[in-house]
Amino acid sequence: MELHQLQILRELGALGSVTAVAETLRVTPSAVSQQLAALQRGFRTPLTQKQGRALTLTAAGRVLAAAGAEAIDAMAAARSALDEFEHDVTGVVTVSGFHSAGQALFGPLLRELRAAGTAPSVRLTDEDVAQTEFPALTARYDLVLAHRMEHSAPWPTQGVRSLTLVQEPLDVAVAASHPLAARRSLTPADVASERWVTSRIGYSPDDVLRAVAAIANRSVQVQHRINDYGAVAAVVAAGDAIGMLPRYTSRSVDYDRDIVRLPLEGVNTLRSIDLLGRPENLRRSSVRMVVEALQRVMARLSG
Repeated sequence: MELHQLQILRELGALGSVTAVAETLRVTPSAVSQQLAALQRGFRTPLTQKQGRALTLTAAGRVLAAAGAEAIDAMAAARSALDEFEHDVTGVVTVSGFHSAGQALFGPLLRELRAAGTAPSVRLTDEDVAQTEFPALTARYDLVLAHRMEHSAPWPTQGVRSLTLVQEPLDVAVAASHPLAARRSLTPADVASERWVTSRIGYSPDDVLRAVAAIANRSVQVQHRINDYGAVAAVVAAGDAIGMLPRYTSRSVDYDRDIVRLPLEGVNTLRSIDLLGRPENLRRSSVRMVVEALQRVMARLSG
């Protein structure tokens, strides 16, 4: 039983297919299958099973994958001890962020690290996925900026660690000329009859809008489904619909003068912006330095 075999088993449980594991680990699917077969030869109990065309973990496989994650973490702890001894903050740290977080945080993060002098090399990318898909991204990136509505299911704890950067409200956005713009706050009854621009299903604004409809006891008219908050702000500014915008991470110099943001009462609109990462990655000094820089950036943004 080799450590890399346990890693493959864990990734199969997390990602759900041999192909996805191969892409993540940058090897061929046949190499993944060979390593799984070699691991299986050391155990009488089946570790994997076919479900249709997919290969999944059995109950025994899940037990071994969880134990393997602890072994991988222990090995990372040993490496981290040496890393701490040498105070090594260089190297490469990969960070993914959903669109609005990337727009708000990526530039300030790079400036924050540059001001620190000695700092890791950060490689940034955007991954705008549904909430349930964020944990799987930790297989590809050291740090994953993720969003989660406060009332939704928590992040998984097996093999993933989470750190909350901020609790961010979603505000109702209306055109400055809209009759509701003069209000100080709004309720579901105030907005349920309006035309809406909201996100695709599975994303934060749509979750809130469905709650608005439930509380107001009426269906809402969705005119547009747009995930990019800059485009949402443009539609709202044009007066075609009202929408939901995050309070801290969706500011736009192009449209903010033409829209008014109002808190929504009677509905929980808080979303948590979290950092997700594998335990072994979060032990690295370079990764922790990026985490601390993101905490400072977010504190200024939400302050």
